[in-house]
Amino acid sequence: MIAELQPERSDLTVSPTIFIVLAGVMGACGVILAAAGAHAAPHAGLDSAAYLLLFHAVALLGGIALMQQGLLWRPLALPALIGFVLGAALFSGDVALRAFVGHRLFPLAAPSGAIILIAAWLVLAAAAVGVLLHRP
Repeated sequence: MIAELQPERSDLTVSPTIFIVLAGVMGACGVILAAAGAHAAPHAGLDSAAYLLLFHAVALLGGIALMQQGLLWRPLALPALIGFVLGAALFSGDVALRAFVGHRLFPLAAPSGAIILIAAWLVLAAAAVGVLLHRP
């Protein structure tokens, strides 16, 4: 009976689990940055960094669910999800580093993260269209 309730190994994939873990970390970091923005470093831009992490943590979870339901074409969905993580990390990491340490991650890190996020949203839209184009 218990064996029937457990999914088979072939049903499990690593990438959704990794993205769920990353979404949890992004969400936690977003809450930490929001608190820091309110108490430790007001007016340092941490609110923007926090909201960007929080919104994209949820977007990452939504993207995973849509991909698992077959509503996004996986070859484009995965780069979009990676873009959410990378773009949010670059933008928020650069803003947080400037607020707490006083220097940047690297020149143009925050704008690069924002551009990656814009591209990731467009790739996500293309992944939805991709499902329509690749139906048998």
